Amino acid sequence: MSELSISSGFRKFFRKNKIRFWSCDNLSRHITSFDLIRLERELTRKFEGVLDTLLIDRKTDPNSSDTSSRLAKMYLQEIMSGRYLPQPKITSFPNEGRSEYTGMIVIRAEFSSVCAHHHQPVTGVAYIGILPKGKVLGLSKYIRLVKWHAARGTLQEELCSRICYSIARISESDDVACHILARHGCCENRGIKVHSSLTQTTVLIGVFEQLEVKTEFFSQIKLSQDSSIL
Repeated sequence: MSELSISSGFRKFFRKNKIRFWSCDNLSRHITSFDLIRLERELTRKFEGVLDTLLIDRKTDPNSSDTSSRLAKMYLQEIMSGRYLPQPKITSFPNEGRSEYTGMIVIRAEFSSVCAHHHQPVTGVAYIGILPKGKVLGLSKYIRLVKWHAARGTLQEELCSRICYSIARISESDDVACHILARHGCCENRGIKVHSSLTQTTVLIGVFEQLEVKTEFFSQIKLSQDSSIL
């Protein structure tokens, strides 16, 4: 597979093997670190073409001479890195015996993502609620999972659901909730162009669907938002 056609080679491979490669999908099982280097080189050349079509002089404009390379690195190494990197390593601890915790855990995780429709930034906060079973995850792992799921092209509704069910699977808990508040660049930087818009989405699993537990979850969120230490 030549360097110039590495992306077309992957597309043929995915379609032949019926592997989905939507913007929200993770492809780390199929793409190596060396493949990423070659994809970055190819993407740099294609971004050069985009700048040329926009009639931006890459040769003499000092602000644009390395823009194509910066864009390629940004997409592959940052805003869409969750598509190419494997799931973060998850550390868990036993939740049993005299130290067993049966109450609700609520974790706040800031994240940045990119809208699949317009590739505009999405920035927000995810609140994870969980009633742990036989094991609990390290607190930072919830945040790493949120950031990993967010670092790809997605919609907020999909992201909220993916985070919730992923944590339920990894933690082996049937009782998980995810609430996301986010601002969308596709509303702020184009189209309607408003800066006061905020989108909220919620996914509830298990007992979090019960009114009492749901109310406690949102009370904990409000307490976090009102806290003077944050």
